[in-house]
Amino acid sequence: MNIEQFKQEVIAYSKEIGIDKIGFTSANMFEELKQRLITQQELGYQSGFEEPDIEKRVTPVKLLPKASSIISIALAYPSKMKNAPKSTREDRRGIFCRASWGQDYHTILRDRLSKLESFLKEKVPDIQVKSMVDTGELSDRAVAERAGIGWSGKNCSIITPEFGSYVYLGEMITNFPFPPDTPMEDQCGSCRKCLDVCPTGALVQGGQLDSTKCIAFLTQTKGFLADEYRTKIGNRIYGCDTCQTVCPVNKGKDFHFHEEMEPDPEIAKPKLKPLLTMSNREFKEKFGHISGAWRGKKPLQRNAILALAHFKDTTALPELIKLMHEDPRPVIRGTAAWAIGKIGGNDVAEELHQAYEKEMDEDVKKEIKKGLAFVEEK
Repeated sequence: MNIEQFKQEVIAYSKEIGIDKIGFTSANMFEELKQRLITQQELGYQSGFEEPDIEKRVTPVKLLPKASSIISIALAYPSKMKNAPKSTREDRRGIFCRASWGQDYHTILRDRLSKLESFLKEKVPDIQVKSMVDTGELSDRAVAERAGIGWSGKNCSIITPEFGSYVYLGEMITNFPFPPDTPMEDQCGSCRKCLDVCPTGALVQGGQLDSTKCIAFLTQTKGFLADEYRTKIGNRIYGCDTCQTVCPVNKGKDFHFHEEMEPDPEIAKPKLKPLLTMSNREFKEKFGHISGAWRGKKPLQRNAILALAHFKDTTALPELIKLMHEDPRPVIRGTAAWAIGKIGGNDVAEELHQAYEKEMDEDVKKEIKKGLAFVEEK
């Protein structure tokens, strides 16, 4: 078999099944990445969602013993929403980040990788493959960078010349010796827009992220959000796009190649108040198919409460007061109390005092006190 010719066949087939970009690299160890990951671990910059074993993250042969090459794929997703609904004074809206628009990208990329696997097995029956998307051991970005999909930007995203950083990534380790592609030169140059506008300073320096400060990570946490970040979240329900939207390479990049990635405006920009009282069943029916639902409804409800405080939405006070008094979850009761104080208004001090008197949870009592402090300042 002519290996280079087979590689071209794989590239041609990938286009047929809706893979927007494909690259190939060796299955050698990711030496540079290993050092970076050790540094991240030592500095406490990891989110905790990663594979904890660094050796597995940088050594493909630990995942597929006869690994010879890795195929990296990228699919472009939309950056603009058609018919985006407007937030009104009566009906404030939150926003999901672009990577959570449409169907869960894990499902979409697994479908493409599965088709690619079948093609490879048909052509090379004894081929061995192992595919992964996002939750696998390897770093999608490190593989994509080495496979020439794009360069690793200062915003810690892979930036492609064609689609900017609005791409989903996945990869497949194989024992077939595909010739590697050439990595791309870094094209960020002296630009530091993403570093300058990061709302929490999570981008420590170009290419280094303190995940524990990143809004995308913070919106996925389940406990009380640290005070210093509550006013930084704005109306974000899940994720953050700031370091992508300011990137000059992303200017004008908006691709609508995949029907399943198209956002439903009522899901991608949902009304905030209905989110507060949604049952588990209603939540699954409305949001269950998107990637932003993976942590369940509690973090998203907490974020919706913070968004209502951000808007100082007095129309939401009845719902928030009800949550503070009746919700069984301390994080929701406490965040509601904080938001009530932040919004202010007639009689809220009385409601906060009443809640304090009957509250048994010490963390919630602290939040009620913060709410009262806001009211007294006004």
